[in-house]
Amino acid sequence: MTPMNNLTKIKSKRKEAANQVLSLEKIGIVCNIRHEYAEEVAERLQKLLESKGFSNISTQKLDGKKDRFTAATDVGVAFIVGGDGTFLSAARYFSRYGIPLFGISTGRLGFLSQLRPKQLEEGIDKLLSGNFIIEERLMLKFETEDKSESCSALNDVVIKGVDVSGTAQLFLYINGKQVCDYLADGLIIATPTGSTAYTLSAGGPVVMPELEAFVIVPICPHSLTTRPILVPSYETIEVKVKIDSDYICVTSDGQESYKIDSKKTIRVVKNDHTARLITLIDNDNAFYSVLREKLHWGIAPYK
Repeated sequence: MTPMNNLTKIKSKRKEAANQVLSLEKIGIVCNIRHEYAEEVAERLQKLLESKGFSNISTQKLDGKKDRFTAATDVGVAFIVGGDGTFLSAARYFSRYGIPLFGISTGRLGFLSQLRPKQLEEGIDKLLSGNFIIEERLMLKFETEDKSESCSALNDVVIKGVDVSGTAQLFLYINGKQVCDYLADGLIIATPTGSTAYTLSAGGPVVMPELEAFVIVPICPHSLTTRPILVPSYETIEVKVKIDSDYICVTSDGQESYKIDSKKTIRVVKNDHTARLITLIDNDNAFYSVLREKLHWGIAPYK
């Protein structure tokens, strides 16, 4: 089935993004029905797109973490209706296919999304008018030294002991050179996108999404001198763990967990793929504005 609308390719109006084009010949919609109103918003979105002549639409409904992504991968754009967790799962799934993502938040924070449900009609009109850019967000991947386990992440990889109440000795190597020894609850290795997530809570810096860098932050280190480290994304990061246990836990984006032999070295590197995030350019959604609005960053207490 082909769209009734002849305008199947939308070109960005932004000068620096003049070569960016969205293909709307086939559109994907994924919604997390565990979120209140998400299914209703997804249905509104589908009807809205159909009213504008786009009829070739593929949908998937996710029942929270119970369901795995099986959404169509031959789409030109995927609309993600849910919270930040749904968006992170979508990024790991769609990134290998280079499919741009547009988030509509029905969650609590919606840091990665562009619209709230009440902004749906206005936001879609802006998108179809070419008022967008596609951001290429850095992703990372972890693998064991024997490559028996591996996973991608948009936000972060967290290395911890399986016993949540115990500390571990973690030895950090960069390009084969030993850098730091930590006695801590764990270690977070994050992208700039993930710098406003777990690493922020652990005392890490906020990093602009455009930077090609990783943030390394220990979790509750038993030290007065330990500080976060920012390293270029082309570096190879390795972590060895000494712990009174046969296993360690490695988690991707706080969602996918792996129980790994504690004697194995964990390697974290830049992913071959990026997450392609669609951003509306005339919304008040620039990075600093989002920090102020959603994290209340830089707002004086008397306001």
